[in-house]
This record gives sequence, structure tokens and C-alpha cells, in this order.
Amino acid sequence: MEKSNEKHVSILRKRWLKFKTLKRGYYSLIILTALYGVSFFLPLLINNRALVVHYEGEYYFPSISGYIPGKTFGQDVPGEARYRILKAKFKDGQDNWVLMPPYPYSPYEDITFEGNKMYSPPSNKHWLGTDNTGRDVFARLCYAFNISISFALILTVINYIFGILIGGAMGYFGGKFDLFFQRLIEIWSSLPMLFVIIIISSILMPSFFLLIGIYTLVNWISMTYLMRAEFYREKAKDYVAAALSMGQSDFKVMFKHILPNSLVPIITYFPFTVIGGISALVGLDYLGFGLAPPTPSWGQMLDVGLQNISKWWMVFSPVSAQFLTLLSIVFIGEGVREAFDPKVYSRLR
Repeated sequence: MEKSNEKHVSILRKRWLKFKTLKRGYYSLIILTALYGVSFFLPLLINNRALVVHYEGEYYFPSISGYIPGKTFGQDVPGEARYRILKAKFKDGQDNWVLMPPYPYSPYEDITFEGNKMYSPPSNKHWLGTDNTGRDVFARLCYAFNISISFALILTVINYIFGILIGGAMGYFGGKFDLFFQRLIEIWSSLPMLFVIIIISSILMPSFFLLIGIYTLVNWISMTYLMRAEFYREKAKDYVAAALSMGQSDFKVMFKHILPNSLVPIITYFPFTVIGGISALVGLDYLGFGLAPPTPSWGQMLDVGLQNISKWWMVFSPVSAQFLTLLSIVFIGEGVREAFDPKVYSRLR
């Protein structure tokens, strides 16, 4: 068993080292992972709420605590404090001061906030300009990146769980169980899913997790068929018969023995499944049945940009962000597929 484990680890290490030699995929993985990690700290980097406010001997942390009314800092404004104005007010050298994020604009603030104008071109103030409601395009682009990647990753993981459980059981048990689910999948896949998604989205208020649930109803089928084929092929091998003869349960055989030997297609398909999740969200948002405004979304930004085609920055920004993200994931997928190619590690040459 120890030799088997060492061999298993060495093969995984060989695959990782092989992936590292594929520079496009390796560096794309590093860059995309770093950007996605940083995107969780966007409220501290891109926000119109101050990081720290020191006022009358007290410290406030609006980026963390959230809403603080303007009257708390002596501002005569309705609702929340305006921290950019507050910072300019405290520049006269008093003991009061404001520390703003590096990019002091929120993806949600519009022309009702101070100094914001509609259709402002890119400038030192707004790096990628503003849209038709005065919202900062760069801020919305960054927040939309986090939402898109998170949506695709969660959707892919859920689809994999359903696909592995159902498809694995179909391939392992076979017989009537397999036939029943095949007929069920055939009926389910014959439904016009795009119209089903649009109908559900128009009836219920679209939300992040509602859209994940809706898309899960559609996307689990392809992984189910893939895992059915893998389990069906693996269960005919001698190690499965040996495990069963030793009295191991079906559950243990499926998930301790067969599943580890079926990981290659799961891993190699993962990046391309993520691409499908991102494209699905963008498409639904573009059609107006996705995340509710003013949630930052590449699809909604693209829709607004195409309605204002003369404002090039409103089209160029979401298209470029989506193109570069999907291209990076494609590079990762190609690298993973080549690194995990079973022919490279096969004994039959």
C-alpha cells in the first residue's frame, strides 16, 4: 500500500511539473488566482466608504461597519456620510482625518453622488469612465469579475457533485436503475431550458443563488453522462472485483477505488465548465433575466454599452475583461488537459 501511495503521489507530482512547463497555462493560473483572491478585498480597495475616519477623538471604520449617517460627522446631507467630501473638508490640518481606499468609488454610486457625471470618458478620476447613470465603469468591472468567477465556480462544483453521484451510480449499478435515469435525462434534456430559465427568472426576483439553482437544473446532465461512462468502464476491471471479493461495500468501492481512477476527465473538463458558467451568466444578464440591477455584471454592462455604442469605453471595458478572463481559463484548460493526458503515463507504448 505504501508503494502504491508513493506511486500515486509521484504521478500527481509529474503531472503538476508537466503543467508548470506549459507556461501559458501556468502563468494564467497564477494571475487569475491572484486576481480572484484580491477581488475578495475589493471593499477595502475600491469603495466610496472610508477605511478609517478619525473624528472628535473617535475612530470609525465605514468599509467594515457599513452605513454611518452623515450627521455623525457633522455633515448636512441626507442619508449616509459622503466620505470624499469629508476628506476634502478635513484637509485643513485639524485633528480630524479620513483615510480612503486607493480607488474611492463604488460600483453602486450614480449621478446622485457628488461630482459624478453620465458618460464621462476615461480620466485620472474615473480610469474607465462612467456609464449612463454616472456609475464608475472600472469599479463595476472589478466587482463583476468576482461575481462572475464565483458564480461559475459554485455552479461547476454543484454540477460535479450531482454528476458524480448520479452518473457514478448509473454506471456502477446499471440495469433498471441506469435505464430509469437515462429515460429521465432524455425527457429532462428535451425541455426548452432557455425558455424555462427565462420564465422562472421573470416570475421570481433573480438573485445570485437562484440563478445557480436554475442553471444547475440544466448543466448537471453532461457531467452525469461522462461519469456514467467512466464508472461503467472502471467497474469491469479486476481491482473492482478484488475489492468486492474482500467484502467492501458498494459505496466504498465507488468512491475509494473507482472515483480516484476517474479524476482525469473531471479535472480536465473543469476549466471549460467554468467558461460555460461565466458565459451563461453574461448571456442571461445581457438578455435582462440575470442579476437584478444595480448588481455589477458584465452582461448588463455590455447591454448598456451596445445601447450607447458611440461611448467606446462602455463597450470596450466589459468585452476586454470577459475576453481576457476566458482566454486565461482556456490556456489553463489546455495546460491541464495536456498535463493529465493518460497516454503520457500509460505503460502501453
